[in-house]
Amino acid sequence: MGRSPAGIRPGMKAVVTGGAGGLGTAISKALAARGLEVLAVDVAGTDRLLDVTDAAACRRLAREVEPDVWVNNAGLLGAGEALSAPDELMEQVVAVNLMGVVYGTRAAAEVMVTRGSGRILNIGSLASFNATPGLAIYSATKHAVRAWSVAVATELRRTGVLVSCLCPDGIWTPMLQRVVADQAAAMPFGGKRLLDPDEVATRALELLDGRGMVASIPLGRSILAKATGLWPRASLALLPLAERAGKAGQERYRRMTPRGQGEGGASADAPADAPADAPASDGGVGASGGGASGGGGSGGAAGEFGASGGGGSGS
Repeated sequence: MGRSPAGIRPGMKAVVTGGAGGLGTAISKALAARGLEVLAVDVAGTDRLLDVTDAAACRRLAREVEPDVWVNNAGLLGAGEALSAPDELMEQVVAVNLMGVVYGTRAAAEVMVTRGSGRILNIGSLASFNATPGLAIYSATKHAVRAWSVAVATELRRTGVLVSCLCPDGIWTPMLQRVVADQAAAMPFGGKRLLDPDEVATRALELLDGRGMVASIPLGRSILAKATGLWPRASLALLPLAERAGKAGQERYRRMTPRGQGEGGASADAPADAPADAPASDGGVGASGGGASGGGGSGGAAGEFGASGGGGSGS
């Protein structure tokens, strides 16, 4: 087996998990615009359903489709205090955010290694670099996604299969729209603005087109997240500032969200009157500036990575 040519090309087949959500939809559309045959899957809202926590189902899908590209995008947010969050929520977030990525990667790689080529993209978060108070289990799983991606990429380096991990800041998708009034999830709103799903999808395709292993967006907040991840005590010093910024950003977005949305029923798109520099995110900003790029509410599932039941849905 040889070195896989970098880049995606028309006619390739792609699978995108969490395909019913904001980021999953954006990535699917971007891939289709490049001429790929795209199968978006989710636990609901897509023509083809997939529970990413079902390893056997992931393998069956991969063997049937034989994809050239597989994007592991499904996930849950799981906001709440580390000691008071229900055990069931902790288990769900780990099952979707981590094991869903593990199962998807293994299923896709099995087919791709046999063929000698393929691209696997795992969606992490700026929370993959630093820890986010109020999103402890989410941060833990996103750290694990980055570690898994790098380790598997190294193991498969001679097979022609390339594995990469994209770590975006918060994205304005149903995941964060559903927690816009939940102060436990304020940290993702602390940046100058939340990211738009289309700009994250553009960065995802850039990563698929190249040979990079890990990429993050945006640059400034990425540097801050990585720095505070290296020096955790710095995040403690920055925590009061980060909390104030998060709550202020959350309030700005709450005011822009139509009544009835933001409490379990947010629309998939940012409000039309949202200013260009308003905080937009699908991810969560940590005390030191890291982000969360996944889905649901305090105990719910939705967003960049939303989920229904145990399956996991995309943002």
